[in-house]
Amino acid sequence: MSLNPFAAALAEAKEQGAQVLDLTASNPAQVGLRPDAEAVLRALANPIAMEYDPLPRGLLSARQAVARYYAEQHGISDLDPQHIVLTTSTSEAYSFVMRLLCDPGDEIAVPRPGYPLFEFLADILDLKLVSYPLFYDHGWQLDLYSLEKLITERTRAIVVVHPNNPTGSFVQPGERDDLNALCRQHSMALIADEVFLDYPHDAVARASFVSNPAALTFTLSGLSKISALPQMKLAWVVTSGPPSLVEPALSRLEVIADTYLSMNAPVQLASPAMLQQRTSVQARLMDRVRQNLGELDAQLVAKPAVVRLQVDGGWYAILRVPVLQTDEQLAIQLLRQARVAVHPGHFYGFEDGYLVVSLIVPQQDFRNGVARILRHL
Repeated sequence: MSLNPFAAALAEAKEQGAQVLDLTASNPAQVGLRPDAEAVLRALANPIAMEYDPLPRGLLSARQAVARYYAEQHGISDLDPQHIVLTTSTSEAYSFVMRLLCDPGDEIAVPRPGYPLFEFLADILDLKLVSYPLFYDHGWQLDLYSLEKLITERTRAIVVVHPNNPTGSFVQPGERDDLNALCRQHSMALIADEVFLDYPHDAVARASFVSNPAALTFTLSGLSKISALPQMKLAWVVTSGPPSLVEPALSRLEVIADTYLSMNAPVQLASPAMLQQRTSVQARLMDRVRQNLGELDAQLVAKPAVVRLQVDGGWYAILRVPVLQTDEQLAIQLLRQARVAVHPGHFYGFEDGYLVVSLIVPQQDFRNGVARILRHL
């Protein structure tokens, strides 16, 4: 498998032993933001894990822990654990839901800009992706008119990422109403990716889709972002909506989950303790995000040609830069000449003129990396 030019340049820099400031970090554990290792490892040492009693939807104790998380974190006290299906990752959760909803050749609508994961999943499942635009006008908004125009008789679901990666934009209440109406009109489902839901920048909680009653909805999340534990491989799908649609969907999801039985007992048994780790790691992570965002804005004051777009949640910031070359060419130039790594915007579906930087990088590295970028520009 050949590397794209940016990945090849990054590999070349590493082979040369170059000291590169990496502003692309996505794993909190790699930037010093770890949960309590002793507590996590202790929770895994449960002798009950030696017993084999597979349940397609996952152990009841683990699903109850997920329901408690929504009650404590998001005020949703009536979530039925029977509506939760555990998976090893949100990627697997997407795969389960797409297999449930689609035949080969069917369509899924996904946001653009957005994370490139969907393209790989669609290829594996023989599905067609259609991209609906998010547009920027004093903040990000969903282009409902364009979304409605691309829907065909083979469109089975609309994916929303709440908040979006990398734009950091939440689905607004009015947009949610419009999406529900669209799904009811065309007999489609909503797939809501909420892995960054716990990270609003203004500390104001946003409503989760897990209690969305107006359309068949599959809400995805997991330990990877909630507790900064991507290596523990625990995620889930919560099904909500009209009962006449929810019950048959859950029955079919159970068949899919039973076919794979991918969840392991130790992580499921440890899930209550792992979910509890969020109480410390989220506060530290958001403190770093806010400090880095303040540092970025302070440095941009002297560089009016570079603009930071509004971001309401998540771990990334988007810089709009002068278009003198492609984003990929600029990112490679920054890597080779300024020794700083950033993601070119086209990785996420932007047109040229955008760079994406991570806000969870250690503060000193972030400060120096942004300074290098702005000097180069």
